[in-house]
Order: sequence, then structure tokens, then C-alpha cells
Amino acid sequence: MVQLAPASGLSATQSDLTSSRKTIAENFDTFLSILTTQLKNQNPLDPLDTNQFTSQMVEFTGVEQQLKTNEYLEALIKANEGSFASQAVSYIGKAVTAFGSSSQMKDGNAEWTYGLTADAPESKITIKNAAGAVVFTEETALTQGEHTYTWDGKSADGVQLPEGQYSIDIEAKNADGKIIDNYTMTKGIVETVDFAGEEPILVINGNKVKLSSVAKVGLAS
Repeated sequence: MVQLAPASGLSATQSDLTSSRKTIAENFDTFLSILTTQLKNQNPLDPLDTNQFTSQMVEFTGVEQQLKTNEYLEALIKANEGSFASQAVSYIGKAVTAFGSSSQMKDGNAEWTYGLTADAPESKITIKNAAGAVVFTEETALTQGEHTYTWDGKSADGVQLPEGQYSIDIEAKNADGKIIDNYTMTKGIVETVDFAGEEPILVINGNKVKLSSVAKVGLAS
């Protein structure tokens, strides 16, 4: 398995850069217009002071350089977005573990990976269906580290529930009743990638997971 650091979407950054570039370009055009008008209408008997003119030209050059810098940054971001998309596509068919609380129940079971920063002898696990209704709860003791939790798909009354998407919530407490930090992850095979939004979305066993949520990638067994 390859463990990854969370990735970040670039669309928002590119949008901010485009807006900034537009503003600089507008200021650049305004500055050029003012400078040209000033040169055309200066008094021949009292021409523009050399030092003042030099200072304005320095400002002019600085604005021009800023525009060029923004163009290069925009080109770099576009290249990175292409790499970001290629990375997402390369996950298709791979076994992926991603941060999230949802999991797809198949063959009567749903599975999650969870992690705790310390032992939690007083913990409560809550399972909800796709509509957000609580279908199962369990009070148990959990230990520090990363583990797998498998739910048999049955309600608190022992009724087998239909297959579909379910989510897990873990309320972990130590012996003194203090909350223990925890995280949950889902895993499965990446089926497709959705590029409709600002960030690529991986579809894993029917669950939609952001590319930035991916924690581990490996070969499908």
C-alpha cells in the first residue's frame, strides 16, 4: 500500500489568480493611459521632471513584470490540474482507503477502518442509513491504533437491513469520560472518477470520495 498526503484542488486557486490577473491588467491599462496623457499634455516650457518620469517608468515595468509572472503561474496551475486529473484516473481499478464515514453494505456486511489516539474503554458506535436515521448502536471498548470494524447489517432488533450506503459515527471516551480523537475511513475498489466539480470524485463501491481524502492506494486483490 502507498500512503498519501491529502491533495488539494486547484480550481479555486486558479480562479483567484485569474481575478487577480484581471485586476492587475486593468490597473496596468489605466496606468499606461494616464502616463500617455501626461506626456502628451505636458508643458513644453516645464516638462515632466526626469526623476519623476523615471519613477513612473519603474512602476510601469513592475506592473508589466507582475502580469508576466501571473501568466507563468496560470500556465503552471493548468499543468498541475492536468496532472491532478491523470492521478485520479490512475486510481481506477485500484484498492483505495479514504477518510470518510460512509460505506456500502454488500453481502450482509459493511466495513470501516477507524483509528484512535488512545484507548477508549467507553465508546459508542452509531450506524445510520442513507436517510440519516439511526439503525444500530453499540457500546463497546476500543483500543488505541488503527482497526477494522465490521457490521453484520442487522438492526438493534436483529433484523437484516437492505444493502446500500450506511455511515458510522464513533464517540470514543477514556476512563475519565474525556473525548478521544478518532477518524474513520472506507475502502474498496475505485470504479469511476467524476470530474463535474472543482475536485475529482472517486466512486468506491458506490461511495463518492474526494481525491484529497485518499489515504492509501494499493493493487486490487
